[in-house]
Amino acid sequence: MLTDKVDHRTVRSAIELASHAPSVHNGQPWHWTIGRRVVHLNADLTRWLPATDADGRDLTVSCGAALHHVRVALAAMGIQAVVHRIPNPGEPDRLATLELTPGRTTEADLELAGAITSRRTDRRPFSDWQIPGDSRRRLGDAAVGQGAIPRAAVLEAIREAEAQQKDLPGYGTELAMWTGRRAGDDGVPAANLLYARTTGIPASRDFPEGDIGPYPLGRQDGAELAVLGTASDDTLSRLRAGEALSAVLLTATSLGLAACPLSQPLEIGVTRRTLRDDVLSGTLCPQIVLRLGWSPIGSPLPATPRRSFADIATVEHDY
Repeated sequence: MLTDKVDHRTVRSAIELASHAPSVHNGQPWHWTIGRRVVHLNADLTRWLPATDADGRDLTVSCGAALHHVRVALAAMGIQAVVHRIPNPGEPDRLATLELTPGRTTEADLELAGAITSRRTDRRPFSDWQIPGDSRRRLGDAAVGQGAIPRAAVLEAIREAEAQQKDLPGYGTELAMWTGRRAGDDGVPAANLLYARTTGIPASRDFPEGDIGPYPLGRQDGAELAVLGTASDDTLSRLRAGEALSAVLLTATSLGLAACPLSQPLEIGVTRRTLRDDVLSGTLCPQIVLRLGWSPIGSPLPATPRRSFADIATVEHDY
């Protein structure tokens, strides 16, 4: 399909669709500014979690996921986006500027966009079915296409990060404020958390008790772990890692796979170095860990809440 104009309502719809991107604690730390045939992505520092995310890595990766989501949504709606990442070093909160022009929609665009609203962060134990080789290749290609490289990961760094974060001042408060919610337009609802911590699952955090389950004690998780790494560890690399995360998650969803991002082992210096040196052999900077596999048979997960368009966007110029 070829559009003949860039319509403001279409851009708004794309941003609303992109708001379904994953983010740490579902904080949705982004803000969009819409001008004439241009959209700016800004980090919303009022949603930064300094105890959990001291160096702002999670915030930037989350914004990168939203950036890829909006690119996918725009492409599916017939709009091409030329992306300028970190366009002005003097404005560190402005992470990207997208120049919009009419474009063509492909079947691949529609497939990825169709996965946006059905994607879920699945914290349940996965089945022990293997991921087919062709699916592995597609997931790897999705990551590489956005500037990141997937590698195998280890569990020890996840466990060590959890043990260290429990003693950080303010960490427990942030976790309690943002997870286990019963109402609201952000945060992680109780409906998306496990009834009780299930042994055998390399969950990223000791979340509060939720509504999913309970699962039998001792049930082992069949998920495979992967880590997305980049050549550097600056803001641009973290932004690209978020885009790669989005590409992998949407590809996994389109393949019928389940996924759960794990940011916790990257939030602690010692475990981040363990992943860099022992898992990636010092060749890449780790940015995010992923659980991938097949969901257990059972009820589908509900969608997590989303902030309104008025909360996440400013319109400076109508088309």
